[in-house]
Amino acid sequence: MIVSVVKILLIIAWSAFVASLELLFVPFHRTGKLFHALARWHSRWALAIAGVHIIVEGLEHLDFSRSYIYVSNHASLFDIPAVLAGVPDQIRIVYKKELEKIPIFGWGLKYGKTYISVNRSSGSDAIRTLEEAAQKIRHGASVLLFAEGTRSPDGKLQQFKRGAFSLAVRAGVPVVPLAINGSYTILKKKSLRINSGTITLVLSAPIEPPSADGKESEFLLRDEVRRAIEQNYRNQ
Repeated sequence: MIVSVVKILLIIAWSAFVASLELLFVPFHRTGKLFHALARWHSRWALAIAGVHIIVEGLEHLDFSRSYIYVSNHASLFDIPAVLAGVPDQIRIVYKKELEKIPIFGWGLKYGKTYISVNRSSGSDAIRTLEEAAQKIRHGASVLLFAEGTRSPDGKLQQFKRGAFSLAVRAGVPVVPLAINGSYTILKKKSLRINSGTITLVLSAPIEPPSADGKESEFLLRDEVRRAIEQNYRNQ
């Protein structure tokens, strides 16, 4: 546990340093690429401090000249750093608005205006989040959304929510099913114990959304994406 506390303190210090740089470079965040580059740099070193190794499978399925909606499972706070460090794409993440209250780190998220905040207690804010994500996609970026909405409490796949699939159908953007394996054992929900280990990201071939709008199309896409993730996912 002492080792975990040391890791946490080092990651907090590193995060504060990178967030300070992000705040310093706010005037230059016109396209979001600089902010994202700093975020990827932060993620690589945060993972290194934690003793986490990343393996990425399936990059050959992707054409990085296109925009995608990456839809994945969610089991750990290390999922986002793993995806940012492991997938060489201009990915914009959706984060809880409460994180903006964290000194320095949260300010970097808020004023960087590159990633997308969401107030999960507000239905109207969820709609605004989808519209902002669609705007990012139209400007050439990709978006990462967690299908379950929150972290798994037991390392097993939870029920998939509609949001990601509604966005994909409305925007007509391919969905990349992404299975994240190993992160639950690195840092479990409601735990402060960080274990060294390996996180494996498995990317499936992009799935084109149905041409028709509506809930039925969203549910069809959701089920197809879930099947793809289930094929590459292992309960943790």
